[in-house]
Amino acid sequence: MPLQWTIDSRQKLVTVIAEGDVTRADFDAFLDAVKAANAYPYRKLFDGLRGDTRMGPDDLLALGARMRASHEQGPIGPLAAVIPDEKADLVARVLGILATAERPMRVFREIAPARRWINRLPR
Repeated sequence: MPLQWTIDSRQKLVTVIAEGDVTRADFDAFLDAVKAANAYPYRKLFDGLRGDTRMGPDDLLALGARMRASHEQGPIGPLAAVIPDEKADLVARVLGILATAERPMRVFREIAPARRWINRLPR
């Protein structure tokens, strides 16, 4: 499975690791799991360093719109996204949609600084 995630209710942290080709169905399954766990307010750490996708702009925009719509369900936790420079264009539109949310969000190039940042934020 290209997306592996852990939803830690004790730490109020969702950790996601992308490895390989991530499809829209993969990401939809992840979003379904977050919703089912009532984990929208949790802090989220997304490691996309080893992931890739062949999703086109329409799929990326649809996912961004779905994530943005989830903000209407209540508070949304902070997001630390780790994305290599060469993949930034793939996710730029989605991150632009998410940037309008009222929550802390930062993009990193390495996992260690992202983990330190997300762990300093309140649970």
